[in-house]
Amino acid sequence: VQLQASGGGLVQAGGSLRLSCAASRTIHSSVVMGWYRQVPGKQREFVASIRSGRDPNYADSVQGRFTISRDNAKNTLYLQMNSLKPDDTAVYYCKTNYESVDYWGQGTQVTVSS
Repeated sequence: VQLQASGGGLVQAGGSLRLSCAASRTIHSSVVMGWYRQVPGKQREFVASIRSGRDPNYADSVQGRFTISRDNAKNTLYLQMNSLKPDDTAVYYCKTNYESVDYWGQGTQVTVSS
């Protein structure tokens, strides 16, 4: 499975971005897909995840500002990011699991200026 993340960029604080993550094959809706982020010198951290039949999960730091969604027909995961803060600056990675193996996208840079 290959995951292609896109949509990152430079935005001012308070602005919005939408990240996309396209999978190279169908990922069943019952399989968790998620977003993580990482800044240099720190561990990669959980941002949000989604699977069918359950409410999405969000990190406390993004709750109420970010919305995760997926279009199963397009094999694509999204992350709508609103009210962005400088602390949201990071490389964002998408992740899924297929046949018990974790797959990561290549990452997309999000930079929020103050």
